[in-house]
Amino acid sequence: MFQRLKKHQFLFEELVKRDFNKKYKRTVLGMGWSILSPLLQLLVMAMVFTQFFGRTTPHYIIYIFCGQVVFSFFSDATKGGMGTIMGNAGIFTKVNVPKYLFLLSRNVQSFINFGLILIVFFLFVAIDGLPFTWKFLCLLYPIICLILFNIGVGMILSALFVFFRDTQYLYDVFTMLLMYMSAIFYTIEDYSYTTQCLFLLNPVYLFIRYFRKIVIEATVPTVWFHLLMAADVVIAVTIGCWMYKRYNTKFLYYV
Repeated sequence: MFQRLKKHQFLFEELVKRDFNKKYKRTVLGMGWSILSPLLQLLVMAMVFTQFFGRTTPHYIIYIFCGQVVFSFFSDATKGGMGTIMGNAGIFTKVNVPKYLFLLSRNVQSFINFGLILIVFFLFVAIDGLPFTWKFLCLLYPIICLILFNIGVGMILSALFVFFRDTQYLYDVFTMLLMYMSAIFYTIEDYSYTTQCLFLLNPVYLFIRYFRKIVIEATVPTVWFHLLMAADVVIAVTIGCWMYKRYNTKFLYYV
């Protein structure tokens, strides 16, 4: 894979540039929307949910910001990745290039946006008075896992979207449900132990919980927590790669 990426490096770079230009075309603020959009969403959530859920939650703004920054990255990368095969059919039907290049380029754009939001997030952490410790370096683990998980889910969605156009509508409903099931603006301490364990079946909640453990609680999650996160990544990437390999030639007949 890395050899093929190096071989098509020029195309990959051009795809990343194209995706950026396409997303921010004819906008006044341009890339500024990458930061402003999640901040506005955070502001709305803080205004609405502080009165209902945040009265007794320490550092509630940072609490929901952790959820918002992780979920936004996941949602943007996977929704954008869904249409990469269909959206680039005019290229790979004429030139023999790896189809995963289009997905990876879209994920690069999402990751850059995520990086910009992280800078603002750390500014909020500093303003809120939370200490920066060596444990913040552990955030590299969930970030890397989240990148790989997004790629795996994106491969699955983009393959399904080629054969079933209904995928985009079903996924919109699914992401909305997933948002409410990821405890972004509420805590799960009031639920039973069994229910709290069920939340761990949600991979997105794992990433959010990891951020909160490091930033707010200043503790490193347990080894089994790391292994559970890695297992979700392996499953998503394995299924995605299998689908791309199995249906690679069939994509040409459905685009």
